Amino acid sequence: MRNLHFVDNNRITLLHNGDEYFPELEAAIEKAQIEIHIETYIFEYDAIGSKISAALKRAAQRGVTVHLLLDGFGSQDFPREEIDSMLKAGMKVLIFRPEIIFSMPRRYRLRRMHRKLVIVDAQIAFAGGINIIDDQHNPEKLTPRFDYAVVIKGPLLIPIHKAMKHLWMLVAWVHLKKRWVIPATIKPADKPCGNQKAAFLIRDNWRHRHDIEHAYLDAINQAHTEVIIANAYFLPGRKFSNALKNAAQRGVTVELLLQGKIEYRLQYHATQALYENLLKAGIKIYEYNRSYLHAKVAVIDQHWATVGSSNIDPFSLLLAREANIIIEDHQFALELRTSLKTAITEESIAVTSTHKNFFSWRNYVVNWLSFYIVRMMQGVLGYDWHDNIP
Repeated sequence: MRNLHFVDNNRITLLHNGDEYFPELEAAIEKAQIEIHIETYIFEYDAIGSKISAALKRAAQRGVTVHLLLDGFGSQDFPREEIDSMLKAGMKVLIFRPEIIFSMPRRYRLRRMHRKLVIVDAQIAFAGGINIIDDQHNPEKLTPRFDYAVVIKGPLLIPIHKAMKHLWMLVAWVHLKKRWVIPATIKPADKPCGNQKAAFLIRDNWRHRHDIEHAYLDAINQAHTEVIIANAYFLPGRKFSNALKNAAQRGVTVELLLQGKIEYRLQYHATQALYENLLKAGIKIYEYNRSYLHAKVAVIDQHWATVGSSNIDPFSLLLAREANIIIEDHQFALELRTSLKTAITEESIAVTSTHKNFFSWRNYVVNWLSFYIVRMMQGVLGYDWHDNIP
């Protein structure tokens, strides 16, 4: 597969939602002895965020080198006073592309740092789609967002550690924080920790522009029996749509689990514009309605799986910095598949061509208008949409 370097002998554990993720993350921070790197799109200073912030400050105060990289848009509401408190405690905090009031809208403003990565003492890492935010106490009183992360131990830590150190260095130089770029004090051990084969993929605007998309396409094109994708913001381009339709037409069961609770109305209706075409190709579509779906995962042939931060839409695939883990392991894939199938059968609504709520004339107009507005936005930003029309 293109640009896909698998590493053997890892132990990768699936975490379901923040209920499982945050206790594991906090425990790892409390045990840190040398260094912590965290990258997150959203860091909300709520019940969860304040706990994680306090744990990070305690780590810094006992001598751990703590690096926190926040996205300037996703975390723009994080209190300046708390950042000052972190700095006072000895943490190093950087903002990726800060939002500037009255700044002109330019294409670079949408090149966000959407990764959700943590590595502690180069011995344990976390990756996935979960931001640092309290989903237990949302205003709508829904259950927590449907999302996943993984805990990683083993040789896969080497490329993760390298990528996180590299991005920190780039942002530190931009912010004239040269003194915050320090030589590596610790290196990940390459000793075996398990028997799982996995790869670490990033998307950036340099050498890795299409790595995550290509990994999906290669796996879908090679699928024999089943493709299950759960994705929060699903607006694939022509190549991706054709890969899914071709798989369905050669007898592969293709199931899409998409958002049913509307978080961003424009993107939701733009996605619905694709439903009719996908259904005609034999693809099954389900809308998750128990809470907000935030997952970005897939399982193919009960052997290939991915968990990460990348949506299947132009903003993730063309603009943002993303990170996904690819796992080739039957047991891991089976666990993720079981979770997704439960969500499909018990917590979702099947979309059918006869469903009036989806295919009324009013919805048809709203959906396609939304789709072309999103297309126009991409055109204004200067990105070629020739490959992003389904």
